Amino acid sequence: MKDRKTTHFGYQEVPVEEKAGRVADVFHSVAARYDVMNDLMSGGVHRLWKRFTIELSGARRGQTILDIAGGTGDLTARFSRIVGASGQVVLADINESMLRVGRDRLLDRGIAGNVVPVQADAQYLPFPDNTFDCITIAFGLRNVTDKDLALRSMLRVLKPGGRLLVLEFSKPQSKLLEKVYDQYSFRLLPFMGKLIANDADSYRYLAESIRMHPDQETLKGMMADAGFVDCEFHNMTGGIVALHRGIKP
Repeated sequence: MKDRKTTHFGYQEVPVEEKAGRVADVFHSVAARYDVMNDLMSGGVHRLWKRFTIELSGARRGQTILDIAGGTGDLTARFSRIVGASGQVVLADINESMLRVGRDRLLDRGIAGNVVPVQADAQYLPFPDNTFDCITIAFGLRNVTDKDLALRSMLRVLKPGGRLLVLEFSKPQSKLLEKVYDQYSFRLLPFMGKLIANDADSYRYLAESIRMHPDQETLKGMMADAGFVDCEFHNMTGGIVALHRGIKP
């Protein structure tokens, strides 16, 4: 059918209804080695990027925080310590394999009392309006089929004055850095994915998905269009990654 809606899956155009399943297959494949993948894609610097995200979140004791696309629970673990016994952190991921890995890792570290794992789609968050003081989504928004819908869903469940932080790969700010990073992403990354995880295709998709993600100014505009105010972004590592922040009015 000519009017069938499509979206991008990496560099491929696929029917809208197929993208979520294809992304799920990628993350089922990489879940067990997700930490290795993060280290490969960032050279280990993702820990510093996440630390800055925590600092900018303004999280405090007693707050309720939603960590979307929570992966293996890095941000959730840190938020759990900050909000304490009187607060709560919801670890959400659409992918059951990722959620299980994250939950098990947190349990292994003795983090359980104030953390609730929930399988949830960022586009249709299953929470009441005005629930959370802060929402983070780290390296997850680029995999969402309808980013505008997801941003509106996040706005709905935030309390007035609550903060959204989007940590995501973005557009390098120098042509030289962009060229070097392209070589790394499209040549070295799939090769290492094949070597370490026997899965070059998933790593190739992850590199392609980064290039298809909106650049810094575009994402800032999307957040404003969704209803967030005081939207801003901070480039890190030359713009390879950007941290966007917006406030619910």
